[in-house]
Amino acid sequence: MAFRLKCAAFKDQEMIPVRYAGEGSDVSPPLRWSGVPVGTEEFALICEDPDAPGDEPFIHWVIYNISPNTTFLPEGVPGQPTIEVPIFATQGTNSFGNFGYGGPMPPIGHGLHHYIFRLYALNQKLGLPPGISETELRKAIEGKILDAAQLVGKYIREKVAEEQNVQESA
Repeated sequence: MAFRLKCAAFKDQEMIPVRYAGEGSDVSPPLRWSGVPVGTEEFALICEDPDAPGDEPFIHWVIYNISPNTTFLPEGVPGQPTIEVPIFATQGTNSFGNFGYGGPMPPIGHGLHHYIFRLYALNQKLGLPPGISETELRKAIEGKILDAAQLVGKYIREKVAEEQNVQESA
């Protein structure tokens, strides 16, 4: 069975609901995975927006030290360095400068952005401290990746937040 990453709130290559965006409730989406590779000792996840203005992708989430027995990240993972319930995980800093998830918030009129959620199955426990950057995580997992699963959501901001929030609650 292939290593797969899915979300109950949106399918691969579909639009991310406003609820999971910076102009909505800004909560992390519920993610589930299956087909875990044999020998997985830990998971790590990075969410990035390669369409963001600037030279580097904008990092929306860095979460790691996830137990190999875990097959999900619940909706609304708290933005704190260490999570203990209902899963155990450690979070790094995103491009907003915060711990945890920061939802899509591209500039109004900048066009369609793609948000790549990439889950890595690792062949060893890293034991990384809270607060590391996406770059530090990528260096730490180098040579330790058994497989990676990917989910891509899309988001666009063409209107002011108040109009979109009215649509979300309708």
